Amino acid sequence: MNFQIRDAITANMTNNSADDVRNVVEDAIQRGEEHLLPGLGVFFEKLWNSAGEQEKAKMANELAQVFAAS
Repeated sequence: MNFQIRDAITANMTNNSADDVRNVVEDAIQRGEEHLLPGLGVFFEKLWNSAGEQEKAKMANELAQVFAAS
């Protein structure tokens, strides 16, 4: 099965406002449905790939802190 999730997410989110993006993320988290996690992963992948090295280091540190507290 090949769903082309990256392409579908990208097509669905292209030209959305910051409020639209926030609403999508918050809705996915509130629903708590595991099938939505790959979509959030695509969001993170896009963010990570567009980040510079300092931004990546900051994100990695923040994630490490969040998971340390789990």
